[in-house]
Amino acid sequence: MVAKIKKTDKEWQEQLTPEQFKVARKKGTERAFTGEYHNLKEKGLYKCICCGNELFSSDTKYDSGTGWPSFWQPLNENSIKTENDFSLFMRRIEVLCSVCDAHLGHVFPDGPAPTGQRYCMNSVSLNFEKK
Repeated sequence: MVAKIKKTDKEWQEQLTPEQFKVARKKGTERAFTGEYHNLKEKGLYKCICCGNELFSSDTKYDSGTGWPSFWQPLNENSIKTENDFSLFMRRIEVLCSVCDAHLGHVFPDGPAPTGQRYCMNSVSLNFEKK
């Protein structure tokens, strides 16, 4: 079991940019097609911007046409956790970092094989490490 990271809002604000804080800590969303990684094609790992937890591999990244970086599976089953999100008067599945509970995005059941999942992430919640 990985040790959870807990910080106050003030501590997160000292570590993150205002946009990173708004999205990762307050469950915001960056505008489509504006994020740094939506069109990135390089090989590497996508990590949590808050704690560095390894979340997704470029090997599972694909162009979903949505304007956000999309993946068909997380790096491993312990990288993320999911929760129900009813914030827009509908049920969505929120994706969170399993270590620090940062909001990463949402997962939808309309992705490609082999999983059929689309993990639609906010670039601002991620940090890319090139291989």
